[in-house]
Amino acid sequence: MARRFGVDATFVRIALVIATLAGGWGLTLYVAAWILMPMDGQDRSIGVRVVRDRQGILLALAFLPALVVTMAVGSALHLTVLTSLAWPVFLFGAGGVLLWRNSDPEERAWLREAAEPVVHAGTRSSRRWRRMGLRLGLGVLLLFVGIGGLEAHHTHPLGPFRSAVGVLAVAAAVVVIFGPWWLRLIRDLVAERQARLRAEDRADMAARVHDSVLQSLALIQRAADDPQKVVRLARSQERELRAWLFEGDIPTAVGDRAATMAGGVQLVAREVEESHGVPVEVVTVGDCPLDDPLRALLDAAREATVNAAKWSGAPTISLYAEVEPARVSLFVRDRGNGFDPDAVARDRHGIAESIQARMLRNGGRAELRTAVGSGTEVELAMPRAPGR
Repeated sequence: MARRFGVDATFVRIALVIATLAGGWGLTLYVAAWILMPMDGQDRSIGVRVVRDRQGILLALAFLPALVVTMAVGSALHLTVLTSLAWPVFLFGAGGVLLWRNSDPEERAWLREAAEPVVHAGTRSSRRWRRMGLRLGLGVLLLFVGIGGLEAHHTHPLGPFRSAVGVLAVAAAVVVIFGPWWLRLIRDLVAERQARLRAEDRADMAARVHDSVLQSLALIQRAADDPQKVVRLARSQERELRAWLFEGDIPTAVGDRAATMAGGVQLVAREVEESHGVPVEVVTVGDCPLDDPLRALLDAAREATVNAAKWSGAPTISLYAEVEPARVSLFVRDRGNGFDPDAVARDRHGIAESIQARMLRNGGRAELRTAVGSGTEVELAMPRAPGR
């Protein structure tokens, strides 16, 4: 939903939670959006697939006889509870069948996991259910004690004391009933955050290896007819790897060898000219000290410049950097061959990982504009931290 409307996902989550707590329609809106909006990478939503699923609709209508019988029995026996529950149960059953038949395999797995505690409730160990029953019983008892204490008349000599005990009892009841769920939720959030950090570290390491080792191997392949250059490149890469493994010096980190943005851009141009022999024209407007996001911007710019030197066939490459109060923009342009982004092999990760993913991980964005025969332009933009 956030990507569909172009807003931060956090705001969408907060709005839905507030709407659910305020009027209850936030959950309805969420379910409706899940049914009507297609998943990422798909062109049809579950709702569209349900409408076109004639066999599923006929299967859902098979619940109608059971509904008619239930309504008739409830009316004959004057069981208003049975008749009032018949329609919701029918709609839930028929809708569940249609959604299950037309949901994506990933969504189906998620639904199966969510329904597992209810479906397999009878197969749980009795010890666990006894603990849950004792906890709920203790929580309800504390809740009644707390409510009784809060209703104590303040004219009674022990009224204020009983009210305080009531507040503590209600708080204890809430903790006893919901404490394990809160603890499990916190553990899941911590595990998710740790997994996300590990994934970001792996992605950053992959980008570093691509920018250093893989680029050096590509240079060695292109210089196979020059043994001295091959030896020089191999020794240089060996020094970088030793420094990275044993001294913690991250290879090809341009930002660690420059203090300002303009100095980093000049360093990128100088390294590419020395390694690939292609002139790089640099224009900088403004300057600022480097922080971690801007160092990532320089690393992405270096990768874009290296790609232009290797593949564009252009006689020169242009680097234009502009420092503004709110953001830093950097453009890498060449008037070379250009290419079709859709034709890039899946095992080539230079643009996807070393440029676009690196910018996204640090809060920036990267845009690629190219076409066969018309050159290439890579635009990198990184917002600046407030007060810098």
